[in-house]
Amino acid sequence: MFGFLTSKKERVVSPVDGDIVELSEVPDEVFSQKMAGDGVAIIPRSNTFVAPVSGVLSKIFSTNHAFSITSDSGVEVLVHIGLDTVALNGKGFERLAQEGERVNVGQPIITADLELIQAEGKATITPVVLNYEKRLKITMDSESSSIREGESLMRIVLS
Repeated sequence: MFGFLTSKKERVVSPVDGDIVELSEVPDEVFSQKMAGDGVAIIPRSNTFVAPVSGVLSKIFSTNHAFSITSDSGVEVLVHIGLDTVALNGKGFERLAQEGERVNVGQPIITADLELIQAEGKATITPVVLNYEKRLKITMDSESSSIREGESLMRIVLS
């Protein structure tokens, strides 16, 4: 009856230390045009990528370059480490959690050798995008251009 009575709120934390970049500035159309969902990107400064929400680790790509978590409220959060990093066939990535496993916010999921990724000619910029079957409103939490792992990155309101 009243949409505001059924809306849910969720906080998404940063999966890694780094510098925040607008999604529109990511040099990959799939992300910059929000074809994969809305969100933000981070240029990472650390090698460990953690769960930005609690939920089920619904997908880890076989090359370990990206993972998705379906949050308890049903939002899918995709963390895509670098651009065109699928071409590395897993080189430089180590899986720390398993697909289908329940994870808690802040739990380490993947480590990535950022120096190796760059040496292979790949960008390390990491889109963090949200997908939800219904409408969602995203509010950025950080007013700074840099963020630490586990700090609040964005808030979402689901309807």
